[in-house]
Amino acid sequence: MEAERQTILHKEIDLIQECIKRMANNSFLIKGWTVSLIAVVLALAKDKIDLMYICLILLIPVIGFWYLDTFFLRTEKMYRKMYEWVIKNRLQSDERMYELDPRKYENEVESTKNVMFSSTLKVFFGIPTLVLLFIILYNLFQIFFFPHCSRY
Repeated sequence: MEAERQTILHKEIDLIQECIKRMANNSFLIKGWTVSLIAVVLALAKDKIDLMYICLILLIPVIGFWYLDTFFLRTEKMYRKMYEWVIKNRLQSDERMYELDPRKYENEVESTKNVMFSSTLKVFFGIPTLVLLFIILYNLFQIFFFPHCSRY
């Protein structure tokens, strides 16, 4: 019976570890897509489209990717809490056996807002977002307050 419980524990933690790996990989891919998107759009459209419009176009996916990365990181943290719970309780209980829904641990991890504005995500997504917003606002200021001046 004890050997069977150990086998169940190992299988269950393997499943949870795979979920954690998948969330971490998704987060990594989102960051790669963000960098690639910004680089490609700026490289291909620099002379053909007004910079303000490029920034407006880039702002939407950057904010979307920021939210997606937040979702994956928060879900990874919930799976880590699940992992800790299974390690601590599995040998004594069959409760939640092979249950891979991380939402039961939502209250044990940081809120979406706190994860979104964590130090690493603020740097990676916040700085490009602020730069894009600055360029957009600067161009709008030029258009509305100095319409007779050339922007280039």
